[in-house]
Amino acid sequence: MYSDLSPAALSERLGERLQQARLNQDLTQAQVAEQAGVSRKAVINAEKGKASLEVFVALLQALNQVSQLDQFLPPQTVSPLQLAALQGKRRQRASGLTAGRVQQTAETGPAGEDSSW
Repeated sequence: MYSDLSPAALSERLGERLQQARLNQDLTQAQVAEQAGVSRKAVINAEKGKASLEVFVALLQALNQVSQLDQFLPPQTVSPLQLAALQGKRRQRASGLTAGRVQQTAETGPAGEDSSW
């Protein structure tokens, strides 16, 4: 359902939900803006799906909806295989080489030797 939508369309939907949350609490854009510490124009833009992440989070806080973030993007855990590979160290960056390594290993073999005939 959501995978077929563009980022702009998804942002618009989030903006609509933000607006509905505000309306459900019977708050004006000005009231939410004041509580969030942003301008009314920032609220208007957010409700159109055009807001920075920081403004979006500030508006969620003003609407007492921050707990929804766990449903929006649940906390991610490190898989046991990744943990073993990292020897207990928490990963800080992605190398971006995983796909390349898999392909290279398949082509060159385990010791880096060419395994083609």
